[in-house]
Amino acid sequence: MSTDTTSRTVGEPRDSGETAAVPAARKAPRFPSAFTVLVAVTVVVWGLTFVVPPGRYDTKDGSPVPDTYHSVHLATSFGGRLKDLFLSPVNGLYGVTNAHSGLTAPGGDGAFFGAAGVFLFVLAVGAFITVTLRTGALTSGVARLAERLQRHRVLLLVVLMALFSLGGTTYGMAEETLGFYGLMIPLVLKLGYDRMTGAAVIMVGAGVGTLASTVNPFATGVASDSAGIGTGDGIALRLLMWVVLTSLAAWYLVRYARRVLEDPAHSLVPAQPDDEELRAGGATTEPLTVRQRVVLVLFAATFLFMIFAVIPWADLGVTFLPTLGWYFPELAALFIVAAVVVGVLAGLGEKGTANAVVAGAGDFIGAAMIIMLARGVTVIMNNASITDTILHALHGVVSGTSSGFFTVLMFLVNIPLAFFVPSSSGHAALAMPILAPLADFAGVGRAMVVTAYQSASGWVNLITPTSAVVMGGLALSKVRYDRYLRFMAPLMGLLLAAVAGFMILGAALA
Repeated sequence: MSTDTTSRTVGEPRDSGETAAVPAARKAPRFPSAFTVLVAVTVVVWGLTFVVPPGRYDTKDGSPVPDTYHSVHLATSFGGRLKDLFLSPVNGLYGVTNAHSGLTAPGGDGAFFGAAGVFLFVLAVGAFITVTLRTGALTSGVARLAERLQRHRVLLLVVLMALFSLGGTTYGMAEETLGFYGLMIPLVLKLGYDRMTGAAVIMVGAGVGTLASTVNPFATGVASDSAGIGTGDGIALRLLMWVVLTSLAAWYLVRYARRVLEDPAHSLVPAQPDDEELRAGGATTEPLTVRQRVVLVLFAATFLFMIFAVIPWADLGVTFLPTLGWYFPELAALFIVAAVVVGVLAGLGEKGTANAVVAGAGDFIGAAMIIMLARGVTVIMNNASITDTILHALHGVVSGTSSGFFTVLMFLVNIPLAFFVPSSSGHAALAMPILAPLADFAGVGRAMVVTAYQSASGWVNLITPTSAVVMGGLALSKVRYDRYLRFMAPLMGLLLAAVAGFMILGAALA
């Protein structure tokens, strides 16, 4: 997701982990961006190709066959491997192996599946979301809903958190949330709550939704693609996770908010000088226009249709619905068409719509390039035939473990990866080619590894200081990071235990 603090800026990576320019009294040391981390990983992995012995598994239907690992000989010069290093991002985009390696992908077609389809899909989603944001419909819709439910405090908190969570689970809502703090903080203060409550409605809502992503293209989509499965695989468990974890987060927030309402001394956030002025404000929102209502309907319908198009209904035993089997090319076309339709119907005009589409694609180019870089690492490993060697070593570690323990282990392994590679897309493209095949040995569906990865990524990104969405949101809310950690600590423990339980449940049902 983009890392702006106030609005989307052309050229900012969508989820690169860059630290945005936020209001702060002093400059803190910056963690390297996802680009820097992935370049470093690329060089390290390239170095490993000179040390790790090459080897391969026999494959069947694209999956490694257990007990068939064998060593291979590669007559590759240093110059050829140096060429691999410099061409890795391009090869990652197009999914090609270098001729000097003498290798072909499983199936013998001479090419690995590249990131081009995902690359274009990310740009298309960026265009669609940016066009929708420029209509003002999303912000106005949330503001109007908040005004109508203002007298129903608890219901308002739950509904708003659920809406932000819905954004997180469907399209990885993150930087879009930064435009809502100016609305949410005065609202919760008027209701008698504190700034932490307003920040948590947005940040925790969207974060938990992303943790339990159902069809989030930047987490579930990229990871499923890298794992060689469809985005709809495993969606039933992820949908259940979304409902349960969002409910858990809402309960935790309401519990805290009620304590603050009953006794302001329970607040974790000191009162700010302008709090009373914000509480006294009485501005009302303008009613939604017909065009804004149409835009909101189209926005929801586009994501609903995406969900419908990727779910393998036949595999779920649903015979009355057609299985479209759409993948990234079709979905990219869907979002481009939807962006144009929304722009035209919202009255942006030809120039306004075209500018918004281009700006949106520009905003998301960072995330697309991160995917390309991460896929380039996979190509280096495949060209040197060390992917299966590493897989063979990991197989020895997890061999003999139960399916439940395996899925929990996959979740825990991805937690440090999520911190060091703060881009959810980059993390997925980097880790899934190695971790997903382990599921074949453990007798677990690859969708469980995808769910474990995205849960770990979402869990870490709720609190990581490397996330500009977290740090920017707290700065806009005027909530100190240490106070936010105190608020989140019990919830993080609850979410950790709940996700582990879902990993065991998913493995048992697989």
